[in-house]
Amino acid sequence: MLSDMIRVRRMEEKCAELYGEGKIRGFLHLYVGEEAVAAGSLRALNPEDAVVATYREHAHALLKGVPMTSIMAEMYGKQEGCSRGRGGSMHLFDAGARFYGGNAIVAGGIPLAVGLALADSMQHRNRVTACYFGDGAVAEGAFHESMNLAALWRLPVLFCCENNLYAMGTSLDHEQSQPDLTVKAASYRMHVLAADGMDVAACHAAAQQGAEQVRSTGDPFFIEFRTYRFRAHSMFDPENYRTKAEVEHWRRRDPIAALTAQGLRDGTLTDDDIATVEREAASEIEEAVAFAEAGTWETVDDLERDVSTPASELIP
Repeated sequence: MLSDMIRVRRMEEKCAELYGEGKIRGFLHLYVGEEAVAAGSLRALNPEDAVVATYREHAHALLKGVPMTSIMAEMYGKQEGCSRGRGGSMHLFDAGARFYGGNAIVAGGIPLAVGLALADSMQHRNRVTACYFGDGAVAEGAFHESMNLAALWRLPVLFCCENNLYAMGTSLDHEQSQPDLTVKAASYRMHVLAADGMDVAACHAAAQQGAEQVRSTGDPFFIEFRTYRFRAHSMFDPENYRTKAEVEHWRRRDPIAALTAQGLRDGTLTDDDIATVEREAASEIEEAVAFAEAGTWETVDDLERDVSTPASELIP
């Protein structure tokens, strides 16, 4: 799990650097600070389980098995990317890895997750669909409709709310009349759990409990991962809504630093282990960037691929 967190952190830092160089364009939402949630929870899933994510989804894609080369090429907009360069940062997708996309629409992925779970239920497949979303999505109608249907129809969805305390620049207390999101979820008569989103072991334990319950009962389960992003909402965000002191307070709870220190204390990690993990992550990132740089742009002749025939051409 330490290796997973470091791979994500270093990839995100590299993406920020490449964005500054103009190699990556458009919107870019980084996961720095929240790595414990993805690293802990995704290891509780099986390969055949599905994942649906939000627009801050690079970590989920990588740890679900989408190659970093494919992710980086997509960031560049190259056709070797996982979405042929057409989606970019917010629309990573890989059906082979059962990663059914990031989604630029707040709460947009939640109904998709319910649909995937419904298909599994109807086909009698013992699978879990894990759906990741932020606290801001809880204010959307799609969240409540999806929670209601999942509970009513007893669908195998693991709802994973990454509560980083801000919906873009709006704090939780200003967006939710009930800031304890487990209370809202419990109103749909499903099992709920809150986890420390800055502790990778706690995230893993919560997700394992939730996934096992979903798998054994077929019922949905809701987890609120209480976490924090160290960087701004996106690369365009001036970040005027929170203080530097607040960010620094949370940085002292860095999940990577915490797990590293714990491992060194209890003897499960050595300095050589950490150096090896960092070296392997650096090598993986170097390969991914080289792959993206060598990638090709989609040709003009290919621009109409996957575009439906205009209605005017269908009418005699």
